[in-house]
Amino acid sequence: MRPIIASISQSALRHNLAVVSRHAPQAKIMAVVKANGYGHGLLNVAQGLQAADGFAVLGINEAVALREAGYQQTILLLEGVFTPDECVAVEQYALDVVVHCQQQLEVLLNAALKQPVHVHLKMNTGMNRLGFAPQHYAAAFDALNASKNVSGITLMTHFATADEAPGIEVPLALFKQATQTLPANLPISLANSATILRHADLPADWVRPGIMLYGASPIGGVPAASFNLKPVMQLHSEIIAVQNLNVGDSVGYGNRFTADKPMRIGIVACGYADGYPRHAGLLVESCQGASVVGDLRGAPIAVSGVTSRTIGRVSMDMLFCDLTHIPQADIGSPVELWGNQISVDAVAEASGTVGYELLCALAPRVPVKLVD
Repeated sequence: MRPIIASISQSALRHNLAVVSRHAPQAKIMAVVKANGYGHGLLNVAQGLQAADGFAVLGINEAVALREAGYQQTILLLEGVFTPDECVAVEQYALDVVVHCQQQLEVLLNAALKQPVHVHLKMNTGMNRLGFAPQHYAAAFDALNASKNVSGITLMTHFATADEAPGIEVPLALFKQATQTLPANLPISLANSATILRHADLPADWVRPGIMLYGASPIGGVPAASFNLKPVMQLHSEIIAVQNLNVGDSVGYGNRFTADKPMRIGIVACGYADGYPRHAGLLVESCQGASVVGDLRGAPIAVSGVTSRTIGRVSMDMLFCDLTHIPQADIGSPVELWGNQISVDAVAEASGTVGYELLCALAPRVPVKLVD
């Protein structure tokens, strides 16, 4: 077996869930476990997050997997149903559904259900992705509220800029204005990870943490550790070969790195087919496609506990790292791609993306093990 492995920490999941509780002590927690638990494994994370009040998923298959594994919490379909026949599974497995457009509303109203379902009615407050426009929201509520197919309604929106300027003031005002004529004391669901961390005083009956549960930061430039979050995934591998470079020697496809001094480099059993970003550390490639001489960028990496950097272009199954200052490193030396020492957010920043993408991109071929 290749030495690469992803370890999933159950204790880190429990810890991060507790952080959510401290920030939103009065709210129920809807743990977002879509995208295969953000790449960690749906049932793996459900086990660590079993104290959550609910789980939010994308598709029926994920919801069914949770129910069949014995989870009795609220399970919410974040994009609702896609076809009328999915209403059968919604009823059978006692799922909550988001309703975000007129077509979905009509599907639910016309469904032949024996048991009513709970609806999370979504408003578009500026994301312009899903949701009823504020001026049409009350009419959608009235139609659902009058239906025998609906057991209850939670008011819901999603903030586009909770993690940055201009913040949530304008969309929150839109939400409040559009719901002021609705019955009082309806449950409300507003807060994603960034909202939970930056707007702790926001009243809500449900919060919907996602990335913070996995120990990555929802706010660019602010480390997850500053919020007392612990990384859940440790992506480890080993050095499988060592090469010595002379001045002028290049490495990897396209010769994107050329040594300007004698160097010792390690080849790591991890590549873009494992989910590691191909352009890690090469955000500004030469316009003419020439080599980067003495490249000082790279993405952070740890070898034998010592921080180093990647060099050159990542291959499908391997990547290069600098061992010049780590003389003890050799074939078989342990490598942390991201985890406790190297944050996934730091690798993402060096790759022009976000930690969400790297975690979700973990390839099925990477072995996963659960640890406490």
